[in-house]
Amino acid sequence: MALIQWFPGHMSKARRQVQENIKFVDFVTILVDARLPLSSQNPMLTKIVGDKPKLLILNKADLADPVLLKEWKAYFEAQGIKTLSINSKEQSTVKRVTEAAKSLMSDKITRLRERGIQKETLRTMIIGIPNAGKSTLMNRLAGKKIAVVGNKPGVTKGQQWLKSNKDLEILDTPGILWPKFEDQVVGLKLALTGAIKDQLLPMDEVTIFGLNYFKEFYPERLKERYKGINLEEEAAEIIMSLTQKMGFRDDYDRFYNLFVKDVRDGKLGLYTLDRVEQIETLD
Repeated sequence: MALIQWFPGHMSKARRQVQENIKFVDFVTILVDARLPLSSQNPMLTKIVGDKPKLLILNKADLADPVLLKEWKAYFEAQGIKTLSINSKEQSTVKRVTEAAKSLMSDKITRLRERGIQKETLRTMIIGIPNAGKSTLMNRLAGKKIAVVGNKPGVTKGQQWLKSNKDLEILDTPGILWPKFEDQVVGLKLALTGAIKDQLLPMDEVTIFGLNYFKEFYPERLKERYKGINLEEEAAEIIMSLTQKMGFRDDYDRFYNLFVKDVRDGKLGLYTLDRVEQIETLD
């Protein structure tokens, strides 16, 4: 698979804006897809954030494998990173995010109070890759529709401040991808969940990756969804066999699209594509 490289102009501009505005916030909120707790973190943004206090939000927690979600939360907390798992569509989101922010910044608030300074409002910047659910989260925090919500990456292109409540003020940023993927598996994971545009990676490679992953970690899901599937076969053979059984003749593209849609729509159940045990070294 060829090295994936891109850097749309608005993403380059957004990176500069993050660098310029980070000094105006008390902490940074890093929003990631709970199904990709590590792969959906942008290393370029991590470098920009540096030692700034950060709140890591694992969004779309309702779509993730609950066992692995718990493992990832424990892993990040062990690294000293305040971590919160949410479904940003839920009503409780505002309260939970606000409480997590206050907990993260409690020491600073106490120090200011000792100096006679009452800090009523905490300011944060929300950053993350496209399609992590930032627009939905922003709308929930604002209590109204202020951000465009879409099911495809790259919908939000501007930056805006909004007040969630008297405790929290937020700067939104567009989703920012990094210029290229050195690890091609990361690209496949992002493609399978829809974080990058389908045109950027061959759908056959995305499908083969997905089939192999579910064969290894969630085989029962495949057997339940695709009756008659033979998990002893290689992924390519499974694709040919199921394409025929579904009446698609030799139109393999139809199967690729069907499989990827099934994964994204949760037809194969709750899943997580990153696994803590696969981390070889801790940074």
